[in-house]
Amino acid sequence: MLFRRKPSAPRPAAQAPRPKPPRALVLTGLPAPLELRESARATRMTLRVDAGRGLVQVVVPVGVSEADALRFVGRHDGWVRARIAALPPALPFADGALVPFLGTDHVIRHLPDLRGATRREDGAILVGGRAEHVGRRVRDFLMAEARRELAERARQKAATIGARVAAVTVRDTRSRWGSCSATGRLSFSWRLILTPEPVLDYVVGHEVAHLKEMNHSARFWALCARLTADLNPDVAVPRHWLKTNGARLLRYG
Repeated sequence: MLFRRKPSAPRPAAQAPRPKPPRALVLTGLPAPLELRESARATRMTLRVDAGRGLVQVVVPVGVSEADALRFVGRHDGWVRARIAALPPALPFADGALVPFLGTDHVIRHLPDLRGATRREDGAILVGGRAEHVGRRVRDFLMAEARRELAERARQKAATIGARVAAVTVRDTRSRWGSCSATGRLSFSWRLILTPEPVLDYVVGHEVAHLKEMNHSARFWALCARLTADLNPDVAVPRHWLKTNGARLLRYG
């Protein structure tokens, strides 16, 4: 009798290790918290200072040890300290604090017995309820105002070029002020409501232009300039403002 061996099943391809969730590291003497983040796309270790959260983040390829990450941070101690020292001060949402709304300063007024929702009146943001909830209530108010303002402007601008906005979302993004997906979904940082109106208008026009030109070609910039011409004769001006003031915006709240 002839016996034949069954062919073995093909072995599944080895899966690349998955990045672990971001986690805190301790480095004695570092003047800010340290966070380790693994990235499947990273090919080398990099450092950044997160102005919004007031921490140092080291990004490493998957599999790099914590000890290697700590040594890398230590080798760049001077750079880290200089960047942290250059951060603007934290700007909490508290009673009496000044908050720019479309670039115009408004003072936060906590009125415990205030009836109704948080609102703007005569250069102030009026907020009721308990004192420990003031920061959250002001942030919620600003996010709602940003969502309304950004969505309205985006749809108005899109209509002028025959484009359609599928949806507008508002988030607390750290690395970009706006984005546009291939499906026509626009996303913005709520912190744009803190910028002067021409700056917010420019970011909206920039992302709406991507509905027609998903690139940064000469045609894109011409369309962007047309969409923002009413408030921005030169698109370089709001871009420079964001570059200069972006870190400060991330320190609010």
